[in-house]
Amino acid sequence: MLHECIYNAKYKLTIMRKAVLFIVLVFPFLVHSQPKVENDQAKSKTLVWSDEFDYNGLPDSSKWNILLGKARTNNEPQYWTDNLKNIEAKDGKLTITCLIEEVDGENRYTSARINTRNKYQVTRGRIEARAKLPQGRGVWPAIWTLGLTGRWPACGEIDIMEYWGHDANTVGSNVHTGDYNHRKRTGRGGEIVYEKPYEDFHIYAVEWYSDRMDFYMDDTMFYSCKKKGEGIGEWPFDAPQYLIMNLALWNNWNGEPGIDDSIFPQEFVVDYIRVYEMK
Repeated sequence: MLHECIYNAKYKLTIMRKAVLFIVLVFPFLVHSQPKVENDQAKSKTLVWSDEFDYNGLPDSSKWNILLGKARTNNEPQYWTDNLKNIEAKDGKLTITCLIEEVDGENRYTSARINTRNKYQVTRGRIEARAKLPQGRGVWPAIWTLGLTGRWPACGEIDIMEYWGHDANTVGSNVHTGDYNHRKRTGRGGEIVYEKPYEDFHIYAVEWYSDRMDFYMDDTMFYSCKKKGEGIGEWPFDAPQYLIMNLALWNNWNGEPGIDDSIFPQEFVVDYIRVYEMK
């Protein structure tokens, strides 16, 4: 009986030694032969431009232009102003406020729109803004870009974030070019459904590469626009674009009621906007 126990012990020890030897010799090979998995969190980025709105008053004039007068696109009804009632940096945030007020003896919608044309342009990289949306039927806040060369849509347009108040739980991003745009019914874009996105701040971003643009809300990428290789009419995005932020109004959706005047005033609040170089 003792001899059998000794034999079994020696047998088990031999098996264990062989198993250890297998692990030592083979496991490193298995590890090194596995394909590499790219981790998005490992992407390197360097801040190259920003506005943190850590000042008081109108937007920094070295960075931003303020549009004035009646909106000239999309049959939008609002008037753009540089009145502090409509646009003001305060407490580390920029607030764009849409109002109904009497102007020249009649009630008008007033709001604000700013851009960086001829002050800052970007070609590729990550553009992100942390913002809190307005709410209600008719509001149309946007963070977007336009190209410097040619008329729309040939110049290219990148809608980093668009929100239409009548569709309260949906945030969108769109890309417009000469060949791909909503007028031709060839527009490219995507949407993310998020319950009551206007209740808190969220980060809206695009990561713009040479071959695609990836659009994010917070950490979720919900749309990727890929370059088709069809020429400048499809992809004018090898040239600079300037930044735009505004709170517009829209009342021309088919089958939808018009702007709800009971919702005003409404605020579009931007905590910061930043541009990163991606590596």
